[in-house]
Amino acid sequence: MFLSIDAGNSNIVFGFYDNLIANWVYEFRVATKLDLSIFQLEKELHLFFLENNIKPDQITQVGFSSVVPEINPVIQQLCAEFFGTPTYVVSGKSYKKLKVSTKRPNEIGTDLMCNVAAAFEKFQKPCIIVDFGTALTFTVVGKDGDVLGVNIVPGLNTAKHSLFHNTSKLPEVELKFPKSAIGKNTVESIQAGILYGYSGLVRGMLEAIVSETKIDFKIIATGGLSSILTNLHTSFDVVDRNLTLEGIRQITLANIPTETQ
Repeated sequence: MFLSIDAGNSNIVFGFYDNLIANWVYEFRVATKLDLSIFQLEKELHLFFLENNIKPDQITQVGFSSVVPEINPVIQQLCAEFFGTPTYVVSGKSYKKLKVSTKRPNEIGTDLMCNVAAAFEKFQKPCIIVDFGTALTFTVVGKDGDVLGVNIVPGLNTAKHSLFHNTSKLPEVELKFPKSAIGKNTVESIQAGILYGYSGLVRGMLEAIVSETKIDFKIIATGGLSSILTNLHTSFDVVDRNLTLEGIRQITLANIPTETQ
């Protein structure tokens, strides 16, 4: 079984890929904290393994992408102690053996490059990858797998938290579509503003990119919040929550010996 670990600004996601059936079978996630305790992480992971009847020695390879370098030592120690296997850490040097490339390998986030690797491997054509995470990103990939650029916007939860923390009377609300695009009370007003507003933002961004480039893109949505804007799903060719995890797997396998694949 292959383990992909995606450490983002909000969550650390552990994705488990069953090599025998060639599919992602389990997902475990914890909140990202700079004071992350390896003891607590091992405890929670051990419980998850018991609940799903997984044994640590079933994990044969581990790939790790992180945009929070402060927690990297904890994750690497966890993998060495809990799984007994070294961890391949995706970095700016990881893309040389792949079909994809970027002019700024040490500047673009490894999570975004993992998205690019998985998307281009699947479609083999220009892509726009819309990642609904802590930040909402649009990664534009050309016909040869080269990253043409990235647009970054505050994510849905980031916008919601900003309203709550920077205003005196506005509450923190659940991100779900209200019945109307016109808010009838405070909660619905915030929900309509954020969700319908971001729907327009995403459509407008995609239209602007396509209009400027004149390229026929495959448009892929990913990220933990990709399922929330259900009214946008006709704007995407694919909605794939596991895209980053798959990219981590592909990049890892391209850079390490293949005996245990």
